[in-house]
Amino acid sequence: MSNIANDRLTQAEVDFYNTNGYMLYKNQVFGAEKQAELSAIFEEQWELVGRRLNSELDTPHFRDERLLKFLLSDEVLDLVEPILGPNIGLWSSHFICKEPLIGKQTPWHEDSAYWKGRLSRYDKIATVWLAIDRSWKENGCMRVIPGTHSNGFSDYEDIDTDDSIFTTQIKNIDESKAVYFELEPGQCSIHDSRIIHGATPNPSPFRRCGYTMRYFSTEARVIPEKNPNFKIWLARGKDIAGSDFVNV
Repeated sequence: MSNIANDRLTQAEVDFYNTNGYMLYKNQVFGAEKQAELSAIFEEQWELVGRRLNSELDTPHFRDERLLKFLLSDEVLDLVEPILGPNIGLWSSHFICKEPLIGKQTPWHEDSAYWKGRLSRYDKIATVWLAIDRSWKENGCMRVIPGTHSNGFSDYEDIDTDDSIFTTQIKNIDESKAVYFELEPGQCSIHDSRIIHGATPNPSPFRRCGYTMRYFSTEARVIPEKNPNFKIWLARGKDIAGSDFVNV
């Protein structure tokens, strides 16, 4: 059990994250039993949508509060605290699944661009991408352009949705700079919400599912009128900016 993560990131890892906008965590985040429990919840949710997803099962924790056991766990919060600081809100979560053979590409984008206007700031939002299936180049693992997390609002252009899960993509990306996030089940990546990232299609026979757990420093205010029917939890520490947390 020695490689189970409760150890916090080293200063060198935090410095790497701050410079590059991401890091890979190659230890097991959860113990085997807890990881199996999370995988079982995903399989159950996937059945509910007819085993066809092709992109995101959005905020499943709104419907299934069993997921809060994982989202509010020390295992995950200990990873993000060195990056975000001690006051942490749970922003959102998604099951993201690329089906075998037909999983479409995820075009180059910034998460922050899809949340524009919903928070007062975007500089301390981190996504933990936890692998449920093995995620590697062959089945369309996530990829990022390192160091592109200073702005978070690039220029986008329209694209054909036959091949992509979104209708737009960031213009003029040099794909030769991309770093691919290859992960075994139970490992994770962490990325800044502003970094440019995406994923190629999945032409392989292997499904590629991950669970994204998204957190923000409570120095940001979540603006109620821009987030109707949206729920946020105070995960650790205290509320700084006066957001409307369901558990406070």
